[in-house]
Amino acid sequence: MSSTDESVTATAGGEAGAGTGRDAIVRAARRAFTLRPYAEVTMRGIAADAGVSPSLIVKRFGSKEALFNTVADFRAAADALFAAPPATLGRHLVLTMVELRDRLRGDPLLRVVFSLGMEDERTLLRARFREQVTDRLADTLTGPDARLRAELIAGQLLGLGATLSLHRPDGAGSRASAERLADLYAPGLQRLIDGA
Repeated sequence: MSSTDESVTATAGGEAGAGTGRDAIVRAARRAFTLRPYAEVTMRGIAADAGVSPSLIVKRFGSKEALFNTVADFRAAADALFAAPPATLGRHLVLTMVELRDRLRGDPLLRVVFSLGMEDERTLLRARFREQVTDRLADTLTGPDARLRAELIAGQLLGLGATLSLHRPDGAGSRASAERLADLYAPGLQRLIDGA
């Protein structure tokens, strides 16, 4: 990844501040690549969904492949999710997941589960998720079964995101505060983090 690409992913999901068009483009691209196979996604369709011109997407990202690579990059979300010491990481994971979902208007991790792309795209998404999220978390855990515990934690985070998406906009989770969700969900995550 070039330094230009890295600047694109400076915030979770590759989005920048409002008013630049970049956040709308990335949201539209995330939806498109999640809901349709890569070959069926067009820059024109993403532009229409984002309310921008196709030429702006080319100017900002260069190509459909570069835009896909931005969407398929989990590092910024992982940076935010893992920015707490192990003793408080469970609660931090829940609060950050909810905050990222609100800010990004969608789940920063679920595109791994719901991608309908061809096998190559799904394989790339899974490999990047494993490397950038699961393996990174496993490297920070101590004690036995660190890799297994990291996979289970990642699964629980995906489950939280899926549950909140499934029951929106009027489900109990949509009405619950982030703090209340953390009160209920974080203890299970923390047990896995601690290895107890």
